[in-house]
Amino acid sequence: MVVTKESVAVDRGKRFSPQEIADVLRERIRAGELKAGDRLPTQSELAEEFGVERGAVRQALRVLHEAGLLTNMSKGSPPRIAEPSAPRGEPQPTMVGLSPRLTETLAAPHARIDVVCHTAETFMVALGEPLRLIHEGRFRPDTIDVRILVPSRNITLAFPVPVEGRGEDDPVHRRWLGMRNAQGQVLQHNLRSLRSTHGIDVRVAFRALPFTPPIKMYLLNGEEALIGYYTLTRREEEWGSETLDMYDALGSTSLLFHFKKSAGERDAAFVQESQKWFDALWETITTDLTLS
Repeated sequence: MVVTKESVAVDRGKRFSPQEIADVLRERIRAGELKAGDRLPTQSELAEEFGVERGAVRQALRVLHEAGLLTNMSKGSPPRIAEPSAPRGEPQPTMVGLSPRLTETLAAPHARIDVVCHTAETFMVALGEPLRLIHEGRFRPDTIDVRILVPSRNITLAFPVPVEGRGEDDPVHRRWLGMRNAQGQVLQHNLRSLRSTHGIDVRVAFRALPFTPPIKMYLLNGEEALIGYYTLTRREEEWGSETLDMYDALGSTSLLFHFKKSAGERDAAFVQESQKWFDALWETITTDLTLS
């Protein structure tokens, strides 16, 4: 079945960002208007529907693909809606497994989230669904405390790194730094806006790591730990007028392994030691971070 653009009307007077396009398509999938196996309209049709260039559509589709919602992302035909994700408990790509865990975390009266990552991109996107539910009035935490550890701008990153090695001017590092700062700022804005819109006591803090973390980790309310490995691959990406050939990791596709205190002594010990590890980094060798 091919789902045409007439299935849900959009505001044609609005200028949609790639993230907003992804959110609209994600909602159609959630509501069952787009079902597993359905083929999306072409990029040209989606660009016409949303009133944007095809590049914005391609970015939106990449977000949904990394979230595990699309398959068959070949150049020859539109992608299809993916089959439902694996049952809870099995390792899942970060963008599939993280959002529902964040939703449950933020549904608690006092939500606490600690994160170790390279940039806040995946975390920012995964927060979209629980924040939407808060804005809809489905639940409302009293407090939200978020602490995020990311690499310092002043270190020599292990990755991402140019395939040909670093020169005096490293565009791969400049690209990473721009992403780290921009995504962190968006994340801060999205969370802190809950103060004025819903009266929620929100605190968001960043600190800089003096090393490149080989893993990503999410610690939720002191009760759960999710960990994923950054697996390096060689890839090219257009950045401004340049084509960057680099070794990098796509964090959104990293498999997340889930540990929960209530699952038994082994899981409880892992969560406890992971929290101690994070707290020790936060209080010792990390430094204040300004996203600029």
